[in-house]
Amino acid sequence: MRLFVAAYPPPPAVRDLADFVAGLRVGKAMAAGVNTRLTRPETYHVTLAFLGDVPDERLADVEDAVGRAVSRATGVPELAMAGGGRFGRGTFTIMWVGLTGDLDPARLLHRAVRRELKRARLPYDDRPWKPHLTIARPGDRIPRADTDADRAALQTYEGPAWPMREIVLMRSHLGPDPTYERLTNWLLGP
Repeated sequence: MRLFVAAYPPPPAVRDLADFVAGLRVGKAMAAGVNTRLTRPETYHVTLAFLGDVPDERLADVEDAVGRAVSRATGVPELAMAGGGRFGRGTFTIMWVGLTGDLDPARLLHRAVRRELKRARLPYDDRPWKPHLTIARPGDRIPRADTDADRAALQTYEGPAWPMREIVLMRSHLGPDPTYERLTNWLLGP
């Protein structure tokens, strides 16, 4: 099964970002029928750790490892979505919005999750963590000038603050319309 550990922003923050994305050129292109592969707002998330494919029989080990990391977390980070940009070019273009606020506790949690996964000899992506939410995968379906304009517009975005209270272990089902399944969750703070 394909797994990742994530935090989901609350509905008011999701609505604010979705409204902003709808006004971007990538959002307008989608509304006009261009398949810019906008991320569905209900799936907006911040990935804390991506595990990839994990054998079904190791699910309990994953839950134990993430649970240990979360149990050591101190406080509830107050985050906001702000800024953004683009990863990749051409066919591989991905647009994202960044995070601001109380990032140090979120970074510590990210490191703790990866450390516990490593101790349990579980797979995870060890690339440096850049806290963000993917908002679109337009590839080269819209002109480069449009993605550049959207990247500039994203730099001005400032969403509402929200507490990162819940961490969720998710299973992703790939395909033309990928879906995510909640497996386990943990709460941060009192």
